[in-house]
Amino acid sequence: MTQTIQVGDTIPAMKLMTATPSGPQEVSTEELFKGKKVVLFAVPGAYTPTCSAKHLPGFVQHVGEIKAKGVDTVVCMAVNDPFVMGAWANDQNVDSSIVMLADGSAALTKALGLELDLTARGLGLRSQRFAMIVDDSKVTHLMIEAPGGFDVSRAEAVLAAL
Repeated sequence: MTQTIQVGDTIPAMKLMTATPSGPQEVSTEELFKGKKVVLFAVPGAYTPTCSAKHLPGFVQHVGEIKAKGVDTVVCMAVNDPFVMGAWANDQNVDSSIVMLADGSAALTKALGLELDLTARGLGLRSQRFAMIVDDSKVTHLMIEAPGGFDVSRAEAVLAAL
């Protein structure tokens, strides 16, 4: 069993895919986090009810305020492929102010120790709902939701932590 990442830990080095207007592009965690202040929030899945109705829309609504507090990048991650993340971004009117990070094989999710096994519900391995603030690749705040919860990882809670 992987241990859950803690405040003070470094984001693991690996390559993932992002959804961009020109299609999927490879990106490394070093590119995303090194030398930057980043808000990373993760959802169990694109197009799922709470994720589409509340979680992502909250960050779309508050991204300007979050960046005004010194955040360089806001990243939305899900265990979905980059095509799904791109379609979801279009559906949710996400512009380039939020990076849509596809953790298709749950590699980063597992490395963070934040996986959620929803196989019994037909959804396979997913990410827990969480948000973190990362400064130069080091976790400074970690907000993990209780199962079924939507409180500590919402955009307003991240704004308050900044």
